[in-house]
Amino acid sequence: MKKLLPDTIFSRLFGMAMAAVLLSHVATFILLFVFLGDHRPPPPPGPPPPHHAHSLFSGPFLGFCLSMLLQLFLLAIATWIGSRNLARPIQQLAAAASTLSNHEQPKAIPEIGPEETRQSAQVFNQMQERLFQQMEERERFLAAISHDLRTPLTRIKLRVEQMHAGTDNDKLLDDVEEMRLMLDATLDYLRGSEESMQMLDIHSLVAAIVDNMQDEGKPVSMYGTALPLPALPNELRRCISNLLENAIFYGATAEISLHDHAHELRICITDQGPGIPEAALEKVFAPFFRLAASRNKHSGGVGLGLSIAREIARRHHGSLVLKNRTDQQGLLAELRLPRPS
Repeated sequence: MKKLLPDTIFSRLFGMAMAAVLLSHVATFILLFVFLGDHRPPPPPGPPPPHHAHSLFSGPFLGFCLSMLLQLFLLAIATWIGSRNLARPIQQLAAAASTLSNHEQPKAIPEIGPEETRQSAQVFNQMQERLFQQMEERERFLAAISHDLRTPLTRIKLRVEQMHAGTDNDKLLDDVEEMRLMLDATLDYLRGSEESMQMLDIHSLVAAIVDNMQDEGKPVSMYGTALPLPALPNELRRCISNLLENAIFYGATAEISLHDHAHELRICITDQGPGIPEAALEKVFAPFFRLAASRNKHSGGVGLGLSIAREIARRHHGSLVLKNRTDQQGLLAELRLPRPS
């Protein structure tokens, strides 16, 4: 029987529809037979009784109306049951996919339903198990790399410091410091975030960042307000700080403004720098790409700040774009964070 009618979404939907149609027709036939059939006793002998007008809601017309209503009712029930049964496995699959990046031990979804949904659930369970194993392996790899690379860098730094002071020593120490910064930035970029979303007071967060920078003597100003928003607190702080540091480094001053709307929050950071060539506005988001020709710690970091900032924006289901300002000199970094509907 399975070979003739496999357990698929099509066969289930077709079978339920056919069963509903057949049942509704049988019920209609019975109702029409009851209301249209002549079940009255034979008239008594003598002259016929006076004719009385039949009510509109009696006899054949009533039977026809009831049969149509019954058909509609049965089809509606069959449609509701069929849709519910067919949608449940898809809903379970969607719910499991939404929690796939939570860095938690994955929970297998039930492999139930028609053949297509069972296959999808089985493939999804295998996929999330492999992804979890790869993430665990990546964490172990990053921890090992961090330890194995920091140790020789520390030894090199100590040995250089023990040598006689000179220009070469200073250059070696600069190289060691640059390697350490590159290592830290690369590991942070690869490690990702293990935070969970929570309601965050964006205005207070930005105000705290600006206050700290102003205390350090950095020329930063802030405008606008914003309502709380679901966010990753540490990640968002890092994203905004990176953008402000870039604006100060290349544009001498930084201005951050908040533009709150019903469907999204826009965080705009502007500077008075030379801007970026139009052809490089997207290239600067690539890891380790920098416009500066030199590669030392005094030329703007190791080229991961914007990459990390855009990745953080994507973790918030938002976007980060760079634009050259048309009204005056400088660059505009626009961070868009959507509000949940």
